[in-house]
Amino acid sequence: MDKKRIIDDLVNLFRSCDGNVIAAGKALPGCEGLVMFDEPIFGVSSADDPIYETFKRAEVVGDNFMLPEQWLPGAKSVISFFLPFTQRVRSSNRGDPESTSNEWLHARIEGQAFINSYTEKLKELFAGYGVSTCVPASDSRFATKATMLPPGDPKVIHFSSNWSERHVAYASGLGTFCLTRGLISPKGVAGRYGSIITDAEIAPDERPYTGVYDYCIMCGACVKRCPAGAISLEHGKNQQKCKQWMDITAKKYDPRYGCGKCQVGVPCEGGIPRVGLLNR
Repeated sequence: MDKKRIIDDLVNLFRSCDGNVIAAGKALPGCEGLVMFDEPIFGVSSADDPIYETFKRAEVVGDNFMLPEQWLPGAKSVISFFLPFTQRVRSSNRGDPESTSNEWLHARIEGQAFINSYTEKLKELFAGYGVSTCVPASDSRFATKATMLPPGDPKVIHFSSNWSERHVAYASGLGTFCLTRGLISPKGVAGRYGSIITDAEIAPDERPYTGVYDYCIMCGACVKRCPAGAISLEHGKNQQKCKQWMDITAKKYDPRYGCGKCQVGVPCEGGIPRVGLLNR
């Protein structure tokens, strides 16, 4: 299929999809008319790319990771996308480390609802092309699990799902990981990822990196930003500590939740950081 036409259609669909603006009746104080996401960027990988097999390793995602072919028999291509949070969302959350901004709470919860709506429309779009698709994140087979790590491991527990949007984005050329276990794209780390598997043959994108952490400058800014003390230069992110903090925010901001402090006020917030950036 014509890749440029597909990407143009996906962008136009984003522009016409309802839900990216917070309406007055649903807005938290100060958030009426909030635009949550800037336009997405896309990456494509081949469904049979050997890298997907590596995600089954215990130290990567885990043996519960399902290959594209398992989600969609006859799968040919995987399209990954990153929706960057707008400047307003990002800047609002740089302040008090103990409090999550209303804008960020909307982008985390209503933002995910928007992504769900957007991917449903993607399925309709591809159906119009005569193409079969699967969106693992909204599939009934999607599942998560927690694995206890060996005694003495400082991370204690490993949480994983059978489809990881960040790893799929890495495979599709959209970015590399950082200490927070987030993925740094050309539009930064602050935002949300999604993907769709298709049986259409679409030219894959090259991965402009070779290492898992090529875009992370290991500056430690996210370590200082984390209110849960869940990130360290030595061990990266402790998922258990992060989850415990997120549980606190769920009670505090019910029916919403969120933190995101490690994604803002850091060199990778809105782009790929450069070594020496902090010294300017």
